[in-house]
Amino acid sequence: MTAEDDRRVMAALAAGDRHAMASLIHRHGPGLRRFLAGMLSAPHEAEDVAQETFLRVWSAATRYDPDKASPSTWIYRIALRLAIDRNRRTGFRRFLGLEAAPEPEDETPGAESSLAARQILELARAGLATLPDRQRRALLLRAVTEMSTAEIADVLGITPGAVEQLLVRARSGLRALMGEKLS
Repeated sequence: MTAEDDRRVMAALAAGDRHAMASLIHRHGPGLRRFLAGMLSAPHEAEDVAQETFLRVWSAATRYDPDKASPSTWIYRIALRLAIDRNRRTGFRRFLGLEAAPEPEDETPGAESSLAARQILELARAGLATLPDRQRRALLLRAVTEMSTAEIADVLGITPGAVEQLLVRARSGLRALMGEKLS
């Protein structure tokens, strides 16, 4: 499916075609959930925020303007705003002591390689959490989507050059942190 296909699907969605919504979810849902899992302070909420994103897409489809952004850019911009709002609410609730106790993680012993892979993944996740927000957003958009630098710039509301700088800094910082932890 190409960006032009996405535009046709958005036009069908604006006309009320439910199959068009299913097509968008099928095309963008997996990447959107991965992006949100990296963006949210509570990664397990990615599915909820992805669903909320698609509800917003459904309700705002008639206001989508293909001259302003590609469908994927528009969808990820909605998701980014929802993730920022969710993190703010979660942070405020945590500050007030209203957050529920976190769910226990699965600690079932597995093969040694599986354990090592999970440890590296956890180091990467912890490293992502330490990056400045703008660097983390740019890196996650690059890692989990097929967006170009220009599309990422549209989502973040910055120039393509600024995206490249954010990506270089994010990768460098993540490599340095991972190198320290693995040595």
